[in-house]
Amino acid sequence: MPSCSRLPNVVKRRQLWVRIRRVWVTLGLTATAIFVIWSLVAYRASGDARAAAKPDADVDVRRVDGVWVFTGRRGQQQQVGLVFFPGALVDPMAYAPLASATAAAGFPSCILELPRRGAFGGAESPEIRARLRRVLEQQTTPRHWVAAGHSRGGVVASSVASAPPAGFSGLVLIGTSHPRDVDLSALTVPVTKVAATRDGLASRPEVEANRAKLPASTHWVWVEGGNHSQFGWYGFQPGDRRATIDAAGQRSMMIRAVLDLLEKVAGSS
Repeated sequence: MPSCSRLPNVVKRRQLWVRIRRVWVTLGLTATAIFVIWSLVAYRASGDARAAAKPDADVDVRRVDGVWVFTGRRGQQQQVGLVFFPGALVDPMAYAPLASATAAAGFPSCILELPRRGAFGGAESPEIRARLRRVLEQQTTPRHWVAAGHSRGGVVASSVASAPPAGFSGLVLIGTSHPRDVDLSALTVPVTKVAATRDGLASRPEVEANRAKLPASTHWVWVEGGNHSQFGWYGFQPGDRRATIDAAGQRSMMIRAVLDLLEKVAGSS
């Protein structure tokens, strides 16, 4: 037990630790608040993306059980569809313009939401496979389908491609260094890799490091001057680099690459 002469020092030390803990708690809560606000702003879908997520004269749009379904209203509908996995934390609607464009071209398209937007283990959740299974079991689902994903969504698409359900006929990986954890070099379906030279989250050296894990026949599309964020219709993602190509140009190249692969699959089906 401390002597009477030492009690004031003990009390002072305890008071100091109480103040320190309060400061840490305050800093932690402030940092959390900043992160949440930053996430809401940086990963929020743009106005154009939100508009594309609404039905119009060319494309019907429905959302059911965490899946956005885009179906063209005009022309012949192909027996090849697109299943797209969003990047982590990104609002799934940020990819609506891509899904709308492919649907308008005759390829039914889906955006599968990642549980917890891919954070806190959401990208590895069994619910993803469950949602995919529900999509593929629908009578209106095309007999052949292509898996695609941006950033963390590319990781999910790679995982699906490593053990694909029936009908899997192609793969598009966008703005990701993956496949890093699985070897897809033996895939016999068409594969397209879309990357950007100024991507701050999937740099060219990181992307090239995993080239051998893709088939030798993989079609590579490098967007000169493109960055990570402009592969979706959302804000500037922290950690990214500034693009030297306009967003519309980069997104046009991405959409064209996805359509080229869908058309290739449709032509060989």
